[in-house]
Amino acid sequence: MRLSIYLLAGISLLGASCKKFLDVQPEQQVDDSQAITNLGSAETAVNGLYNLLGNDSYYGSNFQALSYLSGGDIQWTGSQSAPAQIANRQITADNANVASSWAAIYRTILSANYIIDVIPKLADPLFTQVKKDQLTGEAYFVRALSYFDLARGWGGVQLILTPTRLPGDHAGIKRSSLDETYQQVLSDLNKAAELLPLSTNRNRATRKTAWALKARYFLYRQQWDSADLYATRIIDDVANYRLLKPYNAFFANNATATAESVFEISYSVSFKNGHFNWWLPPALGGRREWAPNAQLVALLNDPAIGGNRNALIGQTAPPGNLWYGKLYYRTPTGTDPAYLIRIAELYLIRAEARAKNGLLTEALQDLNAIRDRAGIAPSTADTKEAILLAIENERRLEFAFEGDRWFDLVRTGRVANVLGLTDKNRYVFPIPADELLADGNLDPNPGY
Repeated sequence: MRLSIYLLAGISLLGASCKKFLDVQPEQQVDDSQAITNLGSAETAVNGLYNLLGNDSYYGSNFQALSYLSGGDIQWTGSQSAPAQIANRQITADNANVASSWAAIYRTILSANYIIDVIPKLADPLFTQVKKDQLTGEAYFVRALSYFDLARGWGGVQLILTPTRLPGDHAGIKRSSLDETYQQVLSDLNKAAELLPLSTNRNRATRKTAWALKARYFLYRQQWDSADLYATRIIDDVANYRLLKPYNAFFANNATATAESVFEISYSVSFKNGHFNWWLPPALGGRREWAPNAQLVALLNDPAIGGNRNALIGQTAPPGNLWYGKLYYRTPTGTDPAYLIRIAELYLIRAEARAKNGLLTEALQDLNAIRDRAGIAPSTADTKEAILLAIENERRLEFAFEGDRWFDLVRTGRVANVLGLTDKNRYVFPIPADELLADGNLDPNPGY
């Protein structure tokens, strides 16, 4: 398999190539088969796994940009062709942004595979079984999230579950079906939940983090009772997770790891979050090549719809008068967290699951908890269809800059109605052309 070469690289896998859009940060990847020998090196490897998850090509910006630019609310203001294709929903198989995200996700998986394989076998007397379970569980969680993102982005994929030490180690593997890929996600989440401690940590996976991702998983799989169950486990943990008022309390004034956050990736001056560079205007130290479009600006600025979520956007002074996103604003440090799971999502997952199950009063209660936090009046929706549409609209604004909009429209079958895109082949991203050329066992997505 072509991606096996990535784990054998040094500090920078792409350092010798020209820097593509968003590929501005060196990979912090080592050969884990050599590095993991004791407790200290195991902890270092798992820290590196989170760095891979937060890399520029993954949650550091590029993977989320696939959803930002596809979802209809974010415009591309730059001149490069790859992101323009995404914004116009005319992606080709040689799109560099798609390729870099695909590669980054598989790099994360391959690193997790090493950790899962090596740590349980170590004989370091300082390495307790409890600690081994924790670190292995974290790797299972990250692998689950990675395969979940591949499934919702590309459909069924090749399932690589063991270490890749040589380029030919996984030759001949065909793509699994979408159902099989999702089943792997659930299997990894189950193993993670068994191994991880029942604690609260907003920057690393715990059993609660696994439960939260399970709630999202079951929502995508339309298993409403299970989505309700796992969302409730997090919502009911009021000592550790709660909606904060006003809306911007979870990110403004340099806030990090608040009670709003279930899982966020932390960054530092030496490991920067690239989002600020693409959201902020030049006057504030960025490039503003992603920007909220006029429709989203109008919704966020409507007191009856956006409420206090207008804190997500700002406008430059005349004569520019440019609207921009303010969720990622910490320049020049780039230390904004990447928000992967917030308690607000669990409320809206449970609202949708309960509406689907006909529990309309309960669904409205969860929906209105989000609306109350936003400073807007309770919803007056009174039918199942109206409540589901209200939840969709609430998710649109609540997570406007968190990369959910496109995937929400795909999973609910609403792409054609909302965006006018009727070609269902375009509801998934293309398998990168260079991967197809390098691996004859990898089949393309239809229509690309």
